[in-house]
Amino acid sequence: MRILHICLSNFYIDDVSYQENMLVKEHVQAGHEVKILASTEVFDKDKKLTYVKPSTYTCAEGAEITRIDYLNILPRKLMAKLRIHSGVYDFIKSFDPEVIMFHSMCGWELLTVCKYIKNNPNVRVYFDSHEDFNNSARNFGSKYLLHYLYYRPIAKIASKYARKILCISLETMDFLSDFYGIDRDRLEFYPLGGVIKSEQAYLDSRQKVRESLQVTDEQIVFIQSGKFTARKKLMESLTAFTKVRDDNFVFLIAGILDTPLENEALKLIRSDSRIRFLGWQSPDDVDGLLDAADVYLQPGTQSVTMQASLCARCAVIIDDVKSHKPYLKNNGWYANNADSIVEVLTSISEQKCSISSMSEESFKIAKSLLDYKQLALRVLN
Repeated sequence: MRILHICLSNFYIDDVSYQENMLVKEHVQAGHEVKILASTEVFDKDKKLTYVKPSTYTCAEGAEITRIDYLNILPRKLMAKLRIHSGVYDFIKSFDPEVIMFHSMCGWELLTVCKYIKNNPNVRVYFDSHEDFNNSARNFGSKYLLHYLYYRPIAKIASKYARKILCISLETMDFLSDFYGIDRDRLEFYPLGGVIKSEQAYLDSRQKVRESLQVTDEQIVFIQSGKFTARKKLMESLTAFTKVRDDNFVFLIAGILDTPLENEALKLIRSDSRIRFLGWQSPDDVDGLLDAADVYLQPGTQSVTMQASLCARCAVIIDDVKSHKPYLKNNGWYANNADSIVEVLTSISEQKCSISSMSEESFKIAKSLLDYKQLALRVLN
């Protein structure tokens, strides 16, 4: 089957394990002919957004990716917001896909895909959406000028052509329904996923990484990962951890510290020998660290790594927000400030809960909701 992933309203980043990468990987491994049409927007070595030259190459997931530039009719900064590219229709026509998955509901090229579907009604098209009020429309100009007056009418038109609009969270469904005015029956919950390993593969990875970290079987490993801005609440996690003095606790921090909080964070990290700052890790390394961990912390803004932690059988400490409701069922705690995290850590230290039982519950949730093999199959129907 010929499958086209269009990443012109978001981005396709090489050498990461984002949703786009994982779905492409699963489609390639299943034997389909897969192409990616992407913007020139990428991350640089410091994980900051930048732009590369248009090109075509084979990505790490095994698919051909073509990066195209914005149409050169207005200043580049404005075109990056309008997301108008050149040659999109002709590219789609030349590939003749049987399935199109368009990532993100914001941008002009949704209309190009609608035009193609109008002329080729047998093609299956799905749009996915990551937008919610946590990451989009966060100031007056963005909310009313960009989203309401520009993205919203385009998305409403496009919604009529999609088999379904796949929403990564419950808050995304609310955003599209309440703010964009898209009918609820056009929306479907389609969470960010993870890789489900066999029991033996998981145990082998867990043992290998814990041995490399010199962590014993008796120790409880906590992990928090990502690009740590203030909204990730790493400082709250560190403050809480230093207050609960349990020698069997180990806290791994994998990621990049945002400059405004770097000095203060490093001061807390250096004050406690149980805390290990590992810096930025590759996707494979993060995968191994999650296998080694017992509890994943995400008291702040959402990250796909939380779903991956469930696949790695971690109990979780997460913020009490609507989008987390599907992921917490007897497998962790809600906490979003230092005091509430202290309460959770104290409960674990005093053995008032079973981490092993929570691990089993996390894996049940992962198998039922988050397996990328099953998520990849969904868009082929």
